[in-house]
Amino acid sequence: MTGFSAAWLALREPADHAARDPGLTAALAGALADRDGLRVVDLGCGAGSNLRALAPHLPPEQHWCLVDHDPALLGAARAALADWADAAEAAGEALRLRRGDRRITVAFRRHDLAVGLGGLLDEERPDLVTAAALFDLVSEDWIERAARAVAASGAVFHTVLTYDGEEEWTPPHPADAALHAAFLAHQTRDKGFGPAAGPAASDALGRAFRALGYRTRHAESPWRFGAGPLLAALAEGKAAAAAETGMVAPKVAQAWAEARRAPETRAVIGHIDLLALPGA
Repeated sequence: MTGFSAAWLALREPADHAARDPGLTAALAGALADRDGLRVVDLGCGAGSNLRALAPHLPPEQHWCLVDHDPALLGAARAALADWADAAEAAGEALRLRRGDRRITVAFRRHDLAVGLGGLLDEERPDLVTAAALFDLVSEDWIERAARAVAASGAVFHTVLTYDGEEEWTPPHPADAALHAAFLAHQTRDKGFGPAAGPAASDALGRAFRALGYRTRHAESPWRFGAGPLLAALAEGKAAAAAETGMVAPKVAQAWAEARRAPETRAVIGHIDLLALPGA
């Protein structure tokens, strides 16, 4: 999978947390409210943003396994979580955290998700499998195999911020349509899991889990923001990806990114959250 820097993940974290659909978060909390010693596996955990967003809504006693292929991100997650907690102490290679009335044990596991989830979930025995901003990067075949592994574990599944391909940038720019078409083409390139599902990922997830007897709910979770460092970084990344396809000239892509630094720029970037609950 294409790497992400801890600096980029920290920059986007406030926007990620603000975008999450509160209704689905509440439904997840309700589904897990009676679990004692909740066990959670967080796929592609990055620097631990998903834990920081969800833990306050889950039962008081939690055991998280943060999974990522990048040891630098696992190290960044350890440091960021220790700073976030009211109290933190090492427990061997894990961390014990206290945040308000939540007691959270966190294990850090380096794992290449491309090889699959079956063995990982067999070992961790999760009540909840979760991820953020992951599934648009993987293939539909990988999604189907992941859903089967989650279903075999009997876990609840919750993922947020899956890119849906919908964007609105204002004010309009002459290169908007060409940039977006090229970016969508880039989104379906292989990110290490086969041809990426890109904007089709949420629909693929829903189909896969419903076929396994799960009940699913989707909700929109768009980013909404104005000019600033996050928007500038996002525009640069989109322009670079578009130019990489050869569908847009590099000078056109760079001119578009420069225009998006203007103080009047606004953007809405579409995402979808999904909750999948095992059948009765």
